[in-house]
Amino acid sequence: MPRQARIDIPGALHHIICRGIERGDIFHDDQDRNNFLSRLVEITTITSTRCFAWALIPNHFHLLLETGLIPISQLMQKLLTGYATAFNLRHRRHGHLFQNRYKSILCQEETYLLELVRYIHLNPLRAGIVASFEDLRDYRYCGHSCLLGRHKDLDSWMARDQVLNRFGGSLRESMAAYEAFVLDGISKGHRPDLTGGGLLRSAGGWRELHAAREAGIFLNSDERILGDADFVDSALQASEEDLERKTWYHREDVTLEKLISIVASVLAIAEGEVCAVGKHPKQVQARSLLCYWAIREIGLTGVSMAKFLGISQPAVTQALERGERLAAERGLQLKDLLQRNLYS
Repeated sequence: MPRQARIDIPGALHHIICRGIERGDIFHDDQDRNNFLSRLVEITTITSTRCFAWALIPNHFHLLLETGLIPISQLMQKLLTGYATAFNLRHRRHGHLFQNRYKSILCQEETYLLELVRYIHLNPLRAGIVASFEDLRDYRYCGHSCLLGRHKDLDSWMARDQVLNRFGGSLRESMAAYEAFVLDGISKGHRPDLTGGGLLRSAGGWRELHAAREAGIFLNSDERILGDADFVDSALQASEEDLERKTWYHREDVTLEKLISIVASVLAIAEGEVCAVGKHPKQVQARSLLCYWAIREIGLTGVSMAKFLGISQPAVTQALERGERLAAERGLQLKDLLQRNLYS
């Protein structure tokens, strides 16, 4: 059976599981783990990809990421290729390090975020890497210790507030409530409903699935998605629409030069001003719209836009966010604008 395409949309939450080839180790020691971690921190930071949970196990790792400036598939390709090359050089080995295809599950955030954070952060304890739950607090290679503020160099990198704020109260109170929540998860054991079985996940469990079938209800599902039937439907539809839109842009040969022309027309400025360096409101708006449409719509990378405009990658991130707000406020739809321009 052909492999299904990965599903990804801006702001999507992904549970990623990646194993060593033939279940071999991908981390031999702390130097390997630090190498991988530094690469992960760097690429997620420059692409504004939020990390809610993570855990490094000798022969695999778990990540819980929210799509940022680039698709998760591009981020993972860069991360895995760079790490595998460094690992092979250091250990004088050849060939593939990872299984051919990592597992990526699109998740319904409000329903599953905290369950996945707990599940992922208990992995070192389940694997016997740490001897006790108390030891997990200080285990550097798992996001649990970062959420508890044990590693200052990593705490600010994780989406710490986005997790702890869900437990309410002061920082101290929210950390205590979070730790109690994770502790409670030990008794739940392995959670196959969080890692496999598309229809089971979409239905909410075997009991719900059986009850639905008894009632003559057949729920939509997809093995790439963790969420209820409505979420599955909406995710598939959004992914299909995104693919259709990008296919149309490719077919119509929508280049950066065409985007510059559209931006200039929308803002009533000369094309030469769109990429001009300056803080004039129209120049800032122009760069912002250009970054937003180039990255989110036609699929260019933040790195390429930073080089093209001669600005930093964090500046591109800020521009994209401004451009997204501007487009929403003015009701600007790139495809509609291009169609008017192409067929008028």
